[in-house]
Amino acid sequence: MTYLVNTAHAQLVALWLSCVGWTLTAVALGLIKWRVWQVSDTEVISSGMAWVGIWRACFNSHTVVTPGSMVMHCRYISLTEAFTPPEIVAGQVLMVLSLLVGLFGNASGVYALRNVYFGLEKSLPVRLSFYTTGALCLLAAVTSLIPLLWNLSSVVTNQTIVFPPEFKMPQAPDSQYAGSGIGVGMVGTVLMIVSGIIFCKYRLPVRPQSGMRPSPEEPPAQRVTDSQEAFTTSRGNDNTGFEAHEHL
Repeated sequence: MTYLVNTAHAQLVALWLSCVGWTLTAVALGLIKWRVWQVSDTEVISSGMAWVGIWRACFNSHTVVTPGSMVMHCRYISLTEAFTPPEIVAGQVLMVLSLLVGLFGNASGVYALRNVYFGLEKSLPVRLSFYTTGALCLLAAVTSLIPLLWNLSSVVTNQTIVFPPEFKMPQAPDSQYAGSGIGVGMVGTVLMIVSGIIFCKYRLPVRPQSGMRPSPEEPPAQRVTDSQEAFTTSRGNDNTGFEAHEHL
């Protein structure tokens, strides 16, 4: 059985990075500060700042307050509403899908490291498990990267959202910038990419060949001749006096 524990130290670190990246992706999914709108009319939006996430749009107000909140008004953004922009629809679908794929990737990484630390007679499942884990982590990273970059592009180009009247949101912000939701999601995505690459770079140790192989520089016939000459030389010279005594 091949000792594989010393070959998977980098993959153990990669599993930790993958778990942290997956957690940050989950945190980004729930944050409301994906797009931060700054408005000049503070009659309703008292703080002059509104936050648009992929699930809710919120702002602080002293006049319109959501039941159960102190000074915050929030409205849920539905996937099927006509006003919902495509980048938010993509965020709702792909971010959840990224969490599921990343969860399977972390589970596969735990299984692969279990095989390494407990040992296997066959090394093929270990290698396939690490490759599968790396592929799942990379797929989860790409799945989350699409809505993150799409929403970031909407912020950079100052795209607006025509909210219904019940949202109490302005038709267009004075300015906007990317919030902590996009930042946290990008960090999580980078960690997932790094972990996926490390998992895919796993290599099994080279097993030493048993027995000695003949030197390629010297043909076998020549080695046999040399061995015979060495054996003849090691016998020494014949004693002529002993041979004469035998003939008497």
